[in-house]
Amino acid sequence: MKKIVVTGGSGRFANELKKIKTKYNVIYPSKKFLDITNFEKIKNYLKKIKADYVIHLAGMSRPMKSHEKNLAQSINLNIIGTSNLVRACSDLNIKIIYFSTSYVYPGKKGNYKETDPVLPWNNYAWSKLGGECAVQMYKNSLILRACMTEKPFVHKKAFNNIKLNFIYHEDIAKILFKIINKKGILNIGGKTRTVYEFAKKYNPDVIKVKSKKEFPPKPYMNLSKLYKIKKI
Repeated sequence: MKKIVVTGGSGRFANELKKIKTKYNVIYPSKKFLDITNFEKIKNYLKKIKADYVIHLAGMSRPMKSHEKNLAQSINLNIIGTSNLVRACSDLNIKIIYFSTSYVYPGKKGNYKETDPVLPWNNYAWSKLGGECAVQMYKNSLILRACMTEKPFVHKKAFNNIKLNFIYHEDIAKILFKIINKKGILNIGGKTRTVYEFAKKYNPDVIKVKSKKEFPPKPYMNLSKLYKIKKI
């Protein structure tokens, strides 16, 4: 049975992943055992476990403004921490699956393919793209540019002038183990629609509002590559 080590094992998405039955032996170490800021500890842990894959979820995410206020922490966790993991995986020939974000795209025209130019619009997206740089240097890897959120939609208001590909954590969890042997970059998300259209399905009381340039208007992705995968 092949072993998968998941970083960020106590996070929101990892908790959904734990509910999925799989043929793999999936391990969710705490920060005490796998600190992504310490290269030697990472390498020693992965070597001891004899991991075949690493699914990298650990890092700093929201609130997104925290990446402006805590620049050093954002760099240390999302860029340097990811680079440490890539180095260790490269040394040990372990496949790494890295969760990036759809916000690495400019967000002005929409329908972004994996081959389109990237231009992050805030520090959070820059930090994720910084991690991508290290991952792309290691060919035994898969980068997932995801647009995901937890269920139910946590906000009381939702933008009706921003189109994206929101998908719930639980829905990505259902397909993740089916695509971990892919390599390269893969956009992953749900149906293209406004944030309000997405949110009101499970929360009819959500309030419709317009974004005042807090977000780019069209960060939605082209998902044709995802849909061509037969197992999905």
